[in-house]
Amino acid sequence: QVQLVESGGGLVQAGGSLRLACAASGSIFRINDMAWYRQAPGKQRELVAAITSGGSTNYADSVKGRFTISRDNAKNTVYLQMNSLKPEDTAVYYCNAVITSYAWRPRADYWGQGTQVTVSS
Repeated sequence: QVQLVESGGGLVQAGGSLRLACAASGSIFRINDMAWYRQAPGKQRELVAAITSGGSTNYADSVKGRFTISRDNAKNTVYLQMNSLKPEDTAVYYCNAVITSYAWRPRADYWGQGTQVTVSS
């Protein structure tokens, strides 16, 4: 019922920028935390950035100062602005959201299908 759809991935040269977006749709009563994760080949999935419903943010040390997470609650969308991209940022980026689909149901984690970000050197 709830769906997360990522967009904005692609191929970019080192030093370039990309803006990822993740739109939640379906039965949504409330979106709590939203986050971006990434998984590079041979590595574990890691948290890149997170944002609470109140706007508090948290970033992985590797992306601090380069990435910015934001959200538009009216659009049920979370963004990840990625600047000064490095080849090490190459990964599949996944949107994650903790969503209450109906007021009477417990919150649950939802994941997007992922979008590939490739940074060439």
